[in-house]
Amino acid sequence: MRWIRALSSQVEESAENLGGKALGLVLLRRLGLRVPDGFVVTAEACRFFLREGRLPEGLRDELAAAVADLEHRTGRVFGAQERPLAVSVRSGAPVSMPGMLTTILNLGLTSEAEDEDEAAAPDDLASAARSRLHPLVRAVEAVFASWDVPRARTYRVLNDISDDVGTAVIVQAMVFGDRDEHSGTGVAFSRDPNTGENVPFGEVLFERQGTDVVSGGATTLPLRELAGREPAVWAELCDALRRIERHYRDACYVEFTYEAGELWFLQLRPGRFGGAAAVRLAVELVDEGVIGRREALRRVSPQHLRHARTPRLDPAEAEILARGIGACPGVATGRVATSSDEAARMAAAGVAVVLVRPETSPDDMRGIAVAAGIVTARGGPASHAAVVARSMGKPAVVGVGGLAFDAANGSATIADRLLSPDTLLTIDGTGGDIAAGSPRVLLDPAGTHLRRFLAWSDEISSDAPPPP
Repeated sequence: MRWIRALSSQVEESAENLGGKALGLVLLRRLGLRVPDGFVVTAEACRFFLREGRLPEGLRDELAAAVADLEHRTGRVFGAQERPLAVSVRSGAPVSMPGMLTTILNLGLTSEAEDEDEAAAPDDLASAARSRLHPLVRAVEAVFASWDVPRARTYRVLNDISDDVGTAVIVQAMVFGDRDEHSGTGVAFSRDPNTGENVPFGEVLFERQGTDVVSGGATTLPLRELAGREPAVWAELCDALRRIERHYRDACYVEFTYEAGELWFLQLRPGRFGGAAAVRLAVELVDEGVIGRREALRRVSPQHLRHARTPRLDPAEAEILARGIGACPGVATGRVATSSDEAARMAAAGVAVVLVRPETSPDDMRGIAVAAGIVTARGGPASHAAVVARSMGKPAVVGVGGLAFDAANGSATIADRLLSPDTLLTIDGTGGDIAAGSPRVLLDPAGTHLRRFLAWSDEISSDAPPPP
């Protein structure tokens, strides 16, 4: 059995074996877009690892051959002192598990790590060629093993994902968003995921790497800032988003890095809008001639319709303490928990909780799972907190400038008020408001897109034959 596939536009394989992330990269290449060169270790190899506790026979030899091919194509050598080949090692499960599994960047950038690990290499890595790849073997094992860490198990339970699926591993040549003043990184939706409006939406950082955006630890800039700073990159990005939309017949999300003015795509997936944004997207795709009315009705779930009228805090009643960025629509009220352990204890006692953190990480999964809503001091719409909240349909507000934490005692303040487990907050995940107490919540009136959508539903229902 072959355990590795080239990351090329010619690959024909299921998501079950290559994972959704790899198939997205294959699609990007088919559309003629720039993707860093690399290869995929299949999810079947991970399933073997999880069953047997070791890598399958032959995988190390395939890794050596795949790296040699990558070295030949890039003109660089893994672990070399001069012009080294540096790679990223990322998970790519068949079902998206944002931030739950291990990612390793810059592997092979220097030779020190290889030198340290050579002595520990087993006899099937005895040759010099194989011993220098020992860190890559270890990295693949680390990604496979992360499938079974507590945060990943919690996420699978919450999202009804089988423990038997496993994850593929994607190995790619690194591109560097911190290379020079004409480098940067970001994420982009082809349309606004909060409203469905047909404008590119996302975040960007200049002279930084992609992990700085998605971790939530950095203060990002709106994606439109890219237009003024790097107009050629902006134009190429907008054109790519339109091409991907035409292929998907749907909104999309991409992660990208540009190095010395050259744009590279690192991830692609459908936009996955909810609530009012899902309704608007479906209606506008019909108006654009992309899909028909019946397909639009199939794409919008009953849950989307339940949230199609946006809840807002009553401005006449709400005492607004701070404002941030609305990252997932909805309103949530609860007592403050400033750690995941505290959130779990309070929720177990039947208390509604708002999890308040500097930023979230995959280790906060237990607290996010039980929280009614999420607030972070840092990060933007593509931060870990925002992405996970959106995937779980939990209201979230990120990038709250008035929220401060004292690391020494673990306390937090907002608008100079100390937050304690007795503090009751209400958050608006659309507008980004954070209010004291439990003010009245209003529903926006049904907009044009929702009224048209419901009219189509009535028309098509009336055309259906009566039941027998």
